[in-house]
Amino acid sequence: MGPVGFGSFAFTGGGTFINLVAATTNALNGALLARRPDHYKNFTVVGILLMALLGGIGGGVSRDVLVGRVRAALTNSSHIALCLLAGFVGYHLAYDKGQLFREGLFQFVTSFALPWYAIVGAQTGVDVGLPVLGSLALAVVGPTAGRFLIDISCGVPPKQFLRGEWFVAIAALTGAVWIALDQAGLPRTASAPLAFLAGFTIRLTALYRTWEEPLAAEPVGVYRHDDCRPLLGRKIAGRSTRELRLLGLTVEPHEEPGAGAPSGRPAQNDSHDQS
Repeated sequence: MGPVGFGSFAFTGGGTFINLVAATTNALNGALLARRPDHYKNFTVVGILLMALLGGIGGGVSRDVLVGRVRAALTNSSHIALCLLAGFVGYHLAYDKGQLFREGLFQFVTSFALPWYAIVGAQTGVDVGLPVLGSLALAVVGPTAGRFLIDISCGVPPKQFLRGEWFVAIAALTGAVWIALDQAGLPRTASAPLAFLAGFTIRLTALYRTWEEPLAAEPVGVYRHDDCRPLLGRKIAGRSTRELRLLGLTVEPHEEPGAGAPSGRPAQNDSHDQS
């Protein structure tokens, strides 16, 4: 059976399907991230869609530029079309009633996209004849460069450099598993799902168990900032309004002009907000 597609749109053949899965899920991730309160900067609808494109094809473009290839997103229209569609979906899924960011959905999509892009990066390195370490580097660049571009565009520190749930390490591990299986002689139809299962499982376990990269030793006198790290849905239950706001999961309430504390009563201190 030949490749599936029409015109400039291709959906299967030569690793195209895995590339599209990775790009589409990362684009959904990008739109969700751009709508998160700690990233949102009064973006337009077009801005959200551009963030989805950054997330969807940014890592792949960075990876292919490193190996001197024309990015498939420019020759196969399916990439851009599916990324824009995922961005539109993510725009509408980001919040529900009460403006609580759907962090569980965001983390699940991240966990799904990360291993796929790592596998594609490792495959690209092997295909162009890079050594193992070079292929591992592409396995890290592919799934993380898009997030780097979004964070920079939103004016927040890139996730790669902050304490978190083994973001870069999971990409490297997934790439290493795929390379090991490929060198063992497994066909790619078997090695890719197995490597994905390993990376996806460990990523979700790290989130559930709150496994994190160790912090570097701090120089004397450096102020330790609050983590302000997002948590999965089950871990935000019972949090106060202030705690949710510090975690970047709620939007500041809008006060009506002239509204304030009732006459004769001081405004309530936010530090005493209760859930």
